[in-house]
Amino acid sequence: MDSSSIRPSAAPVNPHVAALPAYNAGLPLAQARAVAGRDDIARLASNENPHGCSPAVGRALAALEPWRYADPGCTDLRGALAARLKVPADRIVAGNGSEEMIAALCRAVLVPGAEVVTVVPSFGLHEIEPLANGARVVKVAMTAAAGFDLDALEAAIAAGPRLVFLSSPWNPVGPALAAAELARLIAAVRPGTLFVLDEAYHEFADPGAPDVLRLLLDSGIAFASLRTFSKAYGLAGLRVGYAICSDRELARVVTAAKTPFNVNAAAQIAAVAALEDAAWMEASVARLRHERERVAGALRAIGLAPAPSQTNFLFFDGGRDSGALAQRLLEQGIVVKPWREPGYERFVRATIGLPGENDRLIAALAALASP
Repeated sequence: MDSSSIRPSAAPVNPHVAALPAYNAGLPLAQARAVAGRDDIARLASNENPHGCSPAVGRALAALEPWRYADPGCTDLRGALAARLKVPADRIVAGNGSEEMIAALCRAVLVPGAEVVTVVPSFGLHEIEPLANGARVVKVAMTAAAGFDLDALEAAIAAGPRLVFLSSPWNPVGPALAAAELARLIAAVRPGTLFVLDEAYHEFADPGAPDVLRLLLDSGIAFASLRTFSKAYGLAGLRVGYAICSDRELARVVTAAKTPFNVNAAAQIAAVAALEDAAWMEASVARLRHERERVAGALRAIGLAPAPSQTNFLFFDGGRDSGALAQRLLEQGIVVKPWREPGYERFVRATIGLPGENDRLIAALAALASP
């Protein structure tokens, strides 16, 4: 029989995974260059640090032995984090980016049919990973003023979901919870609910922002705080993040839910070096905060209204389909992220880049806004 005539039978697949929505990832550089027909691409879609990373990282990586397995326990990294954060190392779990921590938490906590509360617009994995585990996701929409709907969130949390995913500062919108607002939501958490606060952008929060971790530690609730080296520390390509857990038993179960050797050796070395050079990170963040406010003011001046932001990006209604707007910008070598969630298809998220890149974005949007 001609093998080309044999039709393979359908593979058995997990129906929860088969039905997942696609993750809205940034456009690869090679593809952007091909579409734009130019090499000078302003990469403003993935919230990377345009300043790169601390020079200490490159020096530290000279000690890398790529033929050796990485430490599966991330001992040095967790020790450095424990000293910096003043929490026991056995309550910290390191991951292949904080994205792996989202997946591990879902695997550790959720059962089919469980309820998860998050917000909309949302970081896609706050919905995708619960759905992959057979959970039901309840999404609380942002207010007309592009802020947290505290009344609706409080009610949804008080209803006793198994898991809550909330980001502060909020990706993709930008605002952060004030101390009193966070305390109100923490007070709504019931026994049997794990409260997960995704703090991927916490280094960008305004000076004087509340010590969110301390509020969580003092609250008595079951929680996990997620942080990353991808944004402020500039290590997006190496993929290293971590979860700070409310107790060692939760940390143990989350550790069991991830793969061994999940954080590669280069990432562990780089993260420790980056953490030790806090001055570099803080100077970079200060420059990006300044640029964020400059760009926000320029966008307001041309009739756009970005949401209040304590991150390294701006979220705004572009006045037209976001995909069409992103395509027009791409033709000029500017990559932004068009939002796809229902009800927010006119919104765009733009990373704060270097001043010249930001000027290109402002000029292009101003030209498109002109009659």
